[in-house]
Amino acid sequence: MTTDQLAQMDQLISDAQTILVVCHKSPDGDAIGSSLGMAEFLRLRDKDATVIVPDQYPDFLSWMPNSEKIVRYDKHRDKCDMLFKIADLIICLDFNAPSRVDEMEPALVNSAARKILIDHHLNPTVQADLIISHPEASSTCELVFRIVWQMGAFERLTKAFAIPVYCGMMTDTGGFTFNSSRPEIFFIISELLTKRIDKDKIYRNVYHNFSCDRIRLMGYVMYEKLVYLAEYHASYYALTRDELKRFHFIKGDAEGLVNIPQQIKGLKLSISLREDTDKPNLVWVSLRSVDNFPCNLMAEQFFHGGGHLNASGGRLECSIDEAVNIVNQAIIAFADTLK
Repeated sequence: MTTDQLAQMDQLISDAQTILVVCHKSPDGDAIGSSLGMAEFLRLRDKDATVIVPDQYPDFLSWMPNSEKIVRYDKHRDKCDMLFKIADLIICLDFNAPSRVDEMEPALVNSAARKILIDHHLNPTVQADLIISHPEASSTCELVFRIVWQMGAFERLTKAFAIPVYCGMMTDTGGFTFNSSRPEIFFIISELLTKRIDKDKIYRNVYHNFSCDRIRLMGYVMYEKLVYLAEYHASYYALTRDELKRFHFIKGDAEGLVNIPQQIKGLKLSISLREDTDKPNLVWVSLRSVDNFPCNLMAEQFFHGGGHLNASGGRLECSIDEAVNIVNQAIIAFADTLK
């Protein structure tokens, strides 16, 4: 933050007593990690801080310190609406547009509370008193660490801050395999390790914490469903609602599957299509790429989404077969870059 931003944030926090920390729908490791880390920092400052998420987050994140204090909007709407009305300050983390909080959007937008946005996605449109937006950052958790460091609070914080922040940085960089080559990333890691966190256990808790059904789903996807387009250095797979039910799919079971085809030599782009388990004609899209292939541009142009250069997402309101056709159109449209 600049000196002015630092002073403004300090004043906004000082002036508030009841503070909400909110993140996007279908929270991932960075959303949950940054929210829990920020809430811990606010409690250090004797603030009444509540983390509210729009809906369920993956079970493999439920081990983090204070995760039991998270309030789900879809489960406790009346309570959350009341909190949005009485809040003095709302800190928005890891999303760039109000629509990303889904059904929670009216409560957020209509709240009279002051607002701070901290995010690393492009083109923020959230109306906030203070916007801290750095798309070049590895994660929102990195930004939370930097803010806390600049405000001189890191030394007084404990594992309860360091664990979720490390977890969010780890998950948003694929275990520090992309968007994590800047030296300061590893300075931050070294500082988090001074809090006696077990980074190996954090890795196991996230990546070695799936059900047997999920492992079988992974094998099914790679053997039966993966379409490999060698000419375009690309791959995709499409999972139907019935296939997900066959493997007793629960939220989080699809995490990381889209990354596996990137182990194919020379692959530049991997795309996942997954039918929503509840809503008909809704397909969730995930894209991963390497080097300079802009999967965020592909997501914007073809999948009503966006994200980062090498990790993006979107959604299609159509059948799974129509979604497959759109994927093929997208790959052909970007053929020159892929080849």
